Amino acid sequence: MKTVVVGLSGGVDSSVAAYLLKEQGYNVIGLFMRNWNDASVTLEDECPWIEDSADALMVAEKLGIPFQVIDLSEVYKERIVDYMFAEYEKGRTPNPDVLCNREIKFDIFLKTALDLGADFVATGHYARREEIEIGGEKVYRLLAGKDQNKDQSYFLCQLSQEQLSKALFPIGELEKPEVRRIAKEQELVTAEKKDSQGLCFIGKVSLPDFLQQQLKPKTGNIIEISPENEIYNQPKPEFDSKFEALKYESEGVSYEKSFGEIVGKHEGAHYFTKGQRKGLGVGGKIEPLFVLDTDVNENIIYTGQGKNHPGLYKKALFISEEELHWVREDLKLNPDETMEALVRIRYRQPLQKAVLHKAESGLYIEFEKPQSAITEGQFAAWYIDDELVGSGVIN
Repeated sequence: MKTVVVGLSGGVDSSVAAYLLKEQGYNVIGLFMRNWNDASVTLEDECPWIEDSADALMVAEKLGIPFQVIDLSEVYKERIVDYMFAEYEKGRTPNPDVLCNREIKFDIFLKTALDLGADFVATGHYARREEIEIGGEKVYRLLAGKDQNKDQSYFLCQLSQEQLSKALFPIGELEKPEVRRIAKEQELVTAEKKDSQGLCFIGKVSLPDFLQQQLKPKTGNIIEISPENEIYNQPKPEFDSKFEALKYESEGVSYEKSFGEIVGKHEGAHYFTKGQRKGLGVGGKIEPLFVLDTDVNENIIYTGQGKNHPGLYKKALFISEEELHWVREDLKLNPDETMEALVRIRYRQPLQKAVLHKAESGLYIEFEKPQSAITEGQFAAWYIDDELVGSGVIN
């Protein structure tokens, strides 16, 4: 009998994943990962992990499976929280959920499970894994979940073939209402529990409070750029190569203080991200202000009115070679090769048609239509049909 360690999070999805695996004849063990100890920045009245671990324990008892809590808070701080602080300080916006899967669930947690004698680890992700054979070698495909409203393959975009070989996603073939129905039928305590929100394993937090633990407030100017500004109407230069044109498109507009007017003050450019609307505290405008860009060195936020402001849109993005990852290594592009793909630059964004262009220095993604708020530090993931084949950190 194969042994599976399930990451029981105290939510309905992982609860049903554990139930399904037991029904399929696996020897199932439940583990709850305690990854956060500081309740001072959470928005809940109590530290959410206490309630979640209690729910996970009740699910394990109901299913009759062994259960244990493991404390990964030290490694979580080192690999996720410290990384987040470093990225925000550089003016980039990280995605902790993608990192959490790569660094915690399918690395430290996976190694812990294997040390317990497990054959696989399982999570409650809405994604699917398929095993195929190419040239006598096993290849693992990462597929979108059947529930298009809940597909979470994007959050798994940094997994390797080795990690996928040990991963199971039991609810990937199901839709959310079916998962809740199963939980209710089995009288699991999590059946009606709301889905968790906020940072991976931390819960809903006040991001400024969280970031202020290490990134100190620093007053700076909010500058508004008019959509009619001359910078948007300059003719494009002539380019000698496709890569020069793509570099120009991916870098977008560079702003200077003189391009706009000061309309307010902020407490730190590193607290803001491209496309952000809330938290600027500037009123009296015809349309809402959106963050067009941040300059952490000069501590300036550049903004523009309306979601159609030209400063929000770019036609291309770039991923450096060291931050490029292929889930399907056999499909990896060589320099000067191209690939048509469907690309997502944030969770829940509809897939966008694009062409991938491989350069020596990394990968350019050229979109069919300009994309709003392409944000440095976030992950771009590309698909062929419903298979996620690669990803990388946007530069």
